[in-house]
Amino acid sequence: MTAGAEHPERPRAVCVMDPGTAGLVLPPDQRARLSALVRLAPDAAGAGLRAALADAEILVSGWGCPRLTADVLAGAPRLRAVMHAAGTVKPIVGDALWERGIVVSSAADANAGPVASCTVALITLAARRTLTTAAGYAGGWPDFADRRGADGLTVGVIGASRIGRRVIAELARSDAGFRVLLSDPYVTDDDARGLGAERVSLADLCARSAVVSVHAPLLPETTGLLDATTLALIPDGGALINTARGAIVDTDALTAECASGRLEAYLDVTDPEPLPPGHPLLSLPNVLVTPHIAGAQGSEVRRLGQYAVSEVARWVAGEPLLGEVTREALARLA
Repeated sequence: MTAGAEHPERPRAVCVMDPGTAGLVLPPDQRARLSALVRLAPDAAGAGLRAALADAEILVSGWGCPRLTADVLAGAPRLRAVMHAAGTVKPIVGDALWERGIVVSSAADANAGPVASCTVALITLAARRTLTTAAGYAGGWPDFADRRGADGLTVGVIGASRIGRRVIAELARSDAGFRVLLSDPYVTDDDARGLGAERVSLADLCARSAVVSVHAPLLPETTGLLDATTLALIPDGGALINTARGAIVDTDALTAECASGRLEAYLDVTDPEPLPPGHPLLSLPNVLVTPHIAGAQGSEVRRLGQYAVSEVARWVAGEPLLGEVTREALARLA
């Protein structure tokens, strides 16, 4: 690990992120903490980016940071570390960065908590078939025998990602006695048991789960993973929750299942995103579509800045980074 301990004085750093969110991500207390660790240049954007990067050793990036191409990096000869105060780093990193040996960290762990909490809340709603029940409420009280609760419900989790693992852990802590199935090609049976789940194939997971929750990264092999065939395996009255990436689910196939009334869907991400006006998923009573809000929102985004500043502190002290992203691992990350 190359770290800032080699520097005789505080390293130079610059923040590059959307000005509209910079104040939320790095409020005054965190900006003051960062300024005590580094020589912080004024925030940069647009035409001022190249000049700001010329002397920077640390880049604190966020939403709105441009892709760090070879051309951009050519103007940043001293850059040693990128601390991303957001989730995925895929939009900003590329081969040129890895070839330079620049260290990369992501605040994805700080973003995982809100996503997991939102997902568990949606699972709780889905357990009760909330959307379907609410849609029929205008006609009077639903038959008590038709109501469904969470106790003993089987939940299928697709992907043992950092968020998928948190969801499993929160379900395990619940007193509802959830049975959790897990489908992930990189997890062993023992790994799954250690998490509190049973590892099964995707087909088995869909066939046995009342609620299916998606937490896989978007990769070539996961694009369209939940297609007409796999969605048809989910039992009647089941629900699909997607807080991962929209393209993992075949939109047309899901629309058909929901339009029939067979499945509910709780979608924080869609394909395309956003859906075009008038798309059926936006008006079906058994579908909830939210605008990618499961992650850190509002006052929560300060967690991302706090995480990134802590990573800067670790780098300056020569300590390992908790959120380090490597070239090899990036392919399997969201």
